[in-house]
Amino acid sequence: MARRPLPRILSSSSAPIIRSREIARTAADSATDVLHPLITVGRGLRRLASATGRRWAAMPRDRRGPALVFVAACVLVVALIPYGPLLALITVMAAAAWKGHERAEVRTGPDEAETARLQALYEALVPCFSLPEDPAPLFAHGGEWDQAFSDFAFDENGRLTELRVTYPAYFADGEPASRARVEQLLHAKSGRGREYLFDWDEEGNRLTMSVLPALSTSIAAQSFVTAPGETVLGFTDADAVQRTVPVQEGEETHDAPPVVWRTGARSTEPHLLVVGEPGSGITTLLRSLALQTLQYGDVVIVEGGGIGEYACLSGRPGVLAVECGLSGALATLEWAAHETERRLTAADRARQSGHPTPDDIRRPLWILLDRPSAFGHLAAAAGRTDPQELLQVPLRHGRAANVTVVVAEQFDSVDAVSETVARHTRARVVLGPASHQQIEVLLGAPPRTTPTPGTPPGRGYARLGSGPVLRIQVPATPDPYDEEASEAHRRAVLDLLPGSPGEGAAPAPLPASLQKTPGPADAVSEAVEAPPARAGTVHDPVAAES
Repeated sequence: MARRPLPRILSSSSAPIIRSREIARTAADSATDVLHPLITVGRGLRRLASATGRRWAAMPRDRRGPALVFVAACVLVVALIPYGPLLALITVMAAAAWKGHERAEVRTGPDEAETARLQALYEALVPCFSLPEDPAPLFAHGGEWDQAFSDFAFDENGRLTELRVTYPAYFADGEPASRARVEQLLHAKSGRGREYLFDWDEEGNRLTMSVLPALSTSIAAQSFVTAPGETVLGFTDADAVQRTVPVQEGEETHDAPPVVWRTGARSTEPHLLVVGEPGSGITTLLRSLALQTLQYGDVVIVEGGGIGEYACLSGRPGVLAVECGLSGALATLEWAAHETERRLTAADRARQSGHPTPDDIRRPLWILLDRPSAFGHLAAAAGRTDPQELLQVPLRHGRAANVTVVVAEQFDSVDAVSETVARHTRARVVLGPASHQQIEVLLGAPPRTTPTPGTPPGRGYARLGSGPVLRIQVPATPDPYDEEASEAHRRAVLDLLPGSPGEGAAPAPLPASLQKTPGPADAVSEAVEAPPARAGTVHDPVAAES
């Protein structure tokens, strides 16, 4: 079969097409040059009309009538004088041409004050980034800052908000002490009172410093969209996590990046330690965790402060105990240890017999212990057991038994935290003002940002196991009985409370083993018992029925 020739338009050269494009481009450029005066005058007329409209809109209503009369008089005078309309037209066209030629001033570099600030910062970094034996130092006294600084930005007050520093290759950027020295200097010279993020690029020998925006403090307690076993500790920066959840902030709903803590049998960090100063928000965080847990589990609360911060939870469905005294705390924690053992035994029997795990074991049990050091001093004075010693079984076997322990302590008593608690609480949260060294000791890694001395309640850092150190802002969860708190935040907490306290409240569900008499075959029948009832603190349905 003979091959058909290609069409002429495809087989010929593309030179005519190229020439046509050049002719069209030349014609467009020529038309632009010819019409440039008209374009300029049209742009000026549009700007004059826009300025006149804005001025008319800003003018008070009582002055618009006299203004119209004045404009009409001017038009009448111009129309009556010889060559008046022509002169008016020439004046308007000249003003439009002048207005159309105006261009916004584009800054090509820093001003005098910003240049002086950059030069001072460059001189301050010379001891950090220079060596005497360097033949061509990048940082030298009297050198040029533009060789080492790039991508800088200033705020309206003339303070640096972003800066990229190029440093020599021999700088020990892998040593934390060397990094901390440079970060401290940049923090001091760029302006205190703000939080800076330092991003080290070891391969490119570059350091990027940027000012972080403040985390929102107006997100109140609410039902967060999470999977079973996930709890929202707070919210962090958008580029720090790869997940967002919808939150309601005021009357608006938007997506926010959460710090999600996963608990349960497959969790790598099943227990949490919270440390902070008084008023830093550690009680707020525990109250937020309790409200989230009550949606699918049971809660036991032991408060060492004894000021009734958790009174709103007393008698609620799912709240097994709220203890503020030493005797009640010891009884409750002893019961929690026995309950953990019972869950382990029941789960082992179910696996051996090939049956599914009972429902009362799959239901999570949370133990919230606020300021255990206060009970430690009382127990030592009375010659009784330290409550932290009763946490050994829930801490060691809580993951398999679906038991979670949260311990909160203040900075001045953090030394009283037992070794068992410190070893098993690999999820850590530090709230309130703290030094760089305190954060590094408690979290096991230094933060990438500079802590600020003044922080709002619930503001701090979090680290889950061996993960990165994240900034965190705890949702506003005040005591709903506190009249000094925001009314909107108090109402949000009340809406999340299950049931209502008092006689009309539904009884808190206890494990099945506590609602029936165990048989003789149960190995732990004598070891498992509910904590004794205390007036106003423990809601015991067994005692209520009797």
